Amino acid sequence: MLSAAVMDSVFSLFLIILVGVYAARKQIITAELNEGLVNLLIQIVLPCMVLSSFTYSYDQSIKAEVVNTFYYSLSAYIFMILISYLLLIPCRSNKKTVLQFANSFPNTGYIGIPVLSSLYGIEGTVYGSVFNLFFVVFVWTYGVFVYRGSLDKSRLKQDIKKTFLNPSVLAVVLGIMIMVLEIQLPNALLVTIRNIGNITTPLSMLIIGVILAGAKISAHTKDWTLYYGSVCKLLLIPLLIYIAATFTGVESKALNSVIIMTAMPASAMTAIFAHNFQKEADYAAVVVSISTLASLATIPVLLQLIL
Repeated sequence: MLSAAVMDSVFSLFLIILVGVYAARKQIITAELNEGLVNLLIQIVLPCMVLSSFTYSYDQSIKAEVVNTFYYSLSAYIFMILISYLLLIPCRSNKKTVLQFANSFPNTGYIGIPVLSSLYGIEGTVYGSVFNLFFVVFVWTYGVFVYRGSLDKSRLKQDIKKTFLNPSVLAVVLGIMIMVLEIQLPNALLVTIRNIGNITTPLSMLIIGVILAGAKISAHTKDWTLYYGSVCKLLLIPLLIYIAATFTGVESKALNSVIIMTAMPASAMTAIFAHNFQKEADYAAVVVSISTLASLATIPVLLQLIL
């Protein structure tokens, strides 16, 4: 059972989302301002949170779990991709493309890492950061392939470069070096990184609230694929991964963290890529919004099962 403190922390995230909705409706946070906040989060704030999580002193057991998280995360992404492909066989056209991407790429940065931080503190952030590394690697390889429908060899080098120069990936690599080599950063620099990283959670939730406030959900309310895709994303896929994990006999915060990450709603990249590749952009935005709204109910339920 979840403790009252953990439940309060998780529901607090959702209350901040409502503040974001209010701020958007009152034009306190405009679409242009929100775009700037997204860039601030991705380029600076989230990488600082990721990096700072590796600067604490950890015992050898946690360091070993970080290594295990690489295997757990890779396995989880392979599972998500394969299970989603099978579950989406009844779907057709570009909507199937959108749903395949949405089901394969959970919202790790905006919601996943803040949820893990609420559950497990900085240890959860470390495991979530490793999972997020695989998100970035897969999204610029498999994710691009899903929307293009083929492998563009002429842009492969550019996509790989974009992957490894992503600020969150660089933060994980640098963080692991700091943790393994036990590097001591200057105190002023350390405090700066941690203070910036500390605003990740409220900033992420505000951004999600603004996105939800602008969603034109009513135009797609009669589309069955929208609801089927959300059920697959938020319930079927994480439950199947959880069941598969129980057969390993492993019980750890690292494994739980990875399973929890797979239960997050569709990544905002679902809509961004759909817009860039001109494939059902409006539908993709609603998929992100609906899965995020539905996750307010499904995440606490799944946490009760997993933890």
